[in-house]
Amino acid sequence: MTRAQAISKVEAHFDSGAFIADLARRVAIPSTAQEPDKAPALRAYLTEEMGPSLAKLGFTWRLLDNPAAPQAPMLVGHRVEDPKLPTVFTYGHGDVIRGLDEQWRQGLSPWVLKREGDRYYGRGTADNKGQHSINLAAMQAVIETRGRLGFNVVALIEVGEEIGSPGLREVAELHRDLLKADFLVASDGPRLTPDRPTIYMGTRGALNFDLTIDLRPGGHHSGNWGGLLANPGVLLAHAIASVIDVKGKVLLPDLKPRAMPNSVRNAIHDLPVDGGPEGPQIDHWWGEPGLTAAEKVFGWNTFEVLAFRTGNPERPVNAVPPRASAHCQIRYTIDTDPAAFLPALQRHFDAQGLPVKVTAAGHGFFKATRLDPDHPIAQFAAASVERTTGRKPAMLPNLGGSLPNDVFADVLGLPTIWVPHSYASCSQHAPNEHVLGPILREGLAMMAGIWWDIGEGGVPLGKDR
Repeated sequence: MTRAQAISKVEAHFDSGAFIADLARRVAIPSTAQEPDKAPALRAYLTEEMGPSLAKLGFTWRLLDNPAAPQAPMLVGHRVEDPKLPTVFTYGHGDVIRGLDEQWRQGLSPWVLKREGDRYYGRGTADNKGQHSINLAAMQAVIETRGRLGFNVVALIEVGEEIGSPGLREVAELHRDLLKADFLVASDGPRLTPDRPTIYMGTRGALNFDLTIDLRPGGHHSGNWGGLLANPGVLLAHAIASVIDVKGKVLLPDLKPRAMPNSVRNAIHDLPVDGGPEGPQIDHWWGEPGLTAAEKVFGWNTFEVLAFRTGNPERPVNAVPPRASAHCQIRYTIDTDPAAFLPALQRHFDAQGLPVKVTAAGHGFFKATRLDPDHPIAQFAAASVERTTGRKPAMLPNLGGSLPNDVFADVLGLPTIWVPHSYASCSQHAPNEHVLGPILREGLAMMAGIWWDIGEGGVPLGKDR
């Protein structure tokens, strides 16, 4: 039995419709972590779908209680062929963004997988049910072809990622021995471009926070008091403009990296950023001047205003509003200290004489991580993908988005390799979420190749292994 046969087997699994049938069954479970009444669906995804699916692959599995979010337990599975063999850690999340059922295009439902041409629509197809389904189906193809994997596996599936993975760090710290492995191979996020295989080794961090100006108990008639009472909406707009200019350049030095490492710049400098035909057109004039598009999104920090509110936007009245607030976010690389961001903002506004209160949000924090693209395991994965596809994958030191990768990299001490099976215009957090059939099929082939190559030996582990 050969590597090529394993890849052919998993491609046939897709072509027969069997893979899509598995994915359709998983999409049909409305496992949205953002809606408290869906807690039973979260547990069902683990106990009725993924646990039995892992058992068919020779895994033993159990649920771990989540100390921070009891409604979102975690599933851990083990397949041990020989303790002397390398152990791969793989991860997925079975929770999804809320369905937004009424906003989907006519004829589509978030909980029904539907094919239209090369697209497969349904909530979780891209984020993340489709992606961990690919990795497990590829394992199955290798087992059926070779009779074994040739390595051990620890699989962790959580159902709280879309609410910030509460409890994941605590579970990892509590169960280090249970989750012990040599390196991580998992999938989430988009490819760099739809037609280019991609590997990334970390993520930018994310820090969400609120800016608030609260001037008085209530609003006052704009005819009688306009021009006499300070308008908090105007003040907050000026406060934000003192942090980021009209072309998107961050003005506050404490919010930016001091420099971009040469290894990162060399890896990403010339990479294109393309969401496909339906992706947004890049505003090249926006952001840090002098950087390429790839450097802006993979190697630099950004400041975003996600929401801005003053007065009553739905039903405006003729009154000077008493309060204004903005929900903001900083995406940052490992080259900066996120603990410094909010104090720096507060000092800045105080120095400007602006009555802005800066407070951390109760959600939306992920630490930045990065593995150098020259790391031996990264190069091993890249060679495997190229062998399967005939194309060199894009190598990103870190993704532009955020994941709880710091738990795996920092708490469990794992080199982390991510092989995404989606693309940037998949609408993953919006209505009409979908994946592309060609990416699914190629993803299955790539993962079968990676699993096969790991099982052949020669994985460059550290001296301690």
